[in-house]
Amino acid sequence: MKLCGIRSIACRFTFLAAANLLFSLGMAAADSSYLAYVGTYTEDTNSKGIYAFHFDSATGKGSVVELAAETPNPSFLTVDKDGKYLYAVNELDIYNGNMAGGVTVFGINAASGKLDQLQQVSSAGAAPAHISIDSSGKYVLVANYDSGNVAVFPIVADGKLGQRSGFFQNTGSSVNKERQKSPHAHEILAIDSDRFVLVPDLGSDELQVFHFDSANGSLTPAKPKGFKVTPGSGPRHFAMAPSGKYVYLVNEMASTVMVLKFDAESGKLHHEQTISTLPVGTAVENTTAEIAVDAAGKFLYVSNRGDDSIAVFAIAEKDGKLTFVERVPTGGKEPRHFTFDPTGKWLLAENQESDTITLFAVDAATGKLTKTDEIISVASPVCVVFVPGT
Repeated sequence: MKLCGIRSIACRFTFLAAANLLFSLGMAAADSSYLAYVGTYTEDTNSKGIYAFHFDSATGKGSVVELAAETPNPSFLTVDKDGKYLYAVNELDIYNGNMAGGVTVFGINAASGKLDQLQQVSSAGAAPAHISIDSSGKYVLVANYDSGNVAVFPIVADGKLGQRSGFFQNTGSSVNKERQKSPHAHEILAIDSDRFVLVPDLGSDELQVFHFDSANGSLTPAKPKGFKVTPGSGPRHFAMAPSGKYVYLVNEMASTVMVLKFDAESGKLHHEQTISTLPVGTAVENTTAEIAVDAAGKFLYVSNRGDDSIAVFAIAEKDGKLTFVERVPTGGKEPRHFTFDPTGKWLLAENQESDTITLFAVDAATGKLTKTDEIISVASPVCVVFVPGT
């Protein structure tokens, strides 16, 4: 986890930069072209904030990347379902003199790609590492890594955030005294039509389960509070099967994926399988990062940092278990995140330490990835999101 503590930077655009962005992205996107934003780390890098480009799903080509907004350490982004607003965490340890990071709200100009800063608020904890929106589109959920807590904010008029409606401070630790002395919430997502919220906590070695009240945005720990993983595993992110029956949890420190059967009535999780993201006997020092299931629910993908690869697994329809398919180098260092384009035909892998986003064609029948020659250059890329309807 990259620790941060830099000053807040106001969002500014010169006329020339805006004009260049307008020219490179185009006034109107073609049917196969989608507007995308890149979250980055700005501390000790050449990045200045959030970047924008258009991606053509017909050709697998990206436009020139341009700065869309200056803001500090916007490491994770999410966009509302109408494509009007972008929400970014500012992964900081200090915000307005307090131990906290920030959440910045931007208005999206779909024609130019420009982001207009509308609001910036405290994330209610230090080093926010993940942000999401519930399926109703009424709440923003934030996981604060250093503080080991999570917070919920209602979305009010004009995409802005209201006063915090939900909060939970986790406690606990685990066996790795360097990385697990305290809780570290790494992701937060609402599932099952917003009835539950799941939070992988790397520091306490558990996948936390909350009941979520979408009427008022409150969080209540389930009983039991969650699923405890093997000590020292370090749960980081998870992906849900489209059926809603299985949760796939990636453990950063152990380089494993756990298959957990999900009980939609109680929120309880039952362990079905644990599988390594690396071949037996691999000596390379490695940590996993992102995990995703394809839209059809047939294949699962995980990024390895150190091995610098994407591992692909087939998902069994009858029991959700995984079978290894292949491992493909990402062509760069530290693939902290990856995502599919809106068509599902392409996978974009963000190589944080190489300042590149590499592109893979996805075979829908086999799940296999074929690396293309397309390379999108941007400093310290750590998240890519596409804007709906663009």
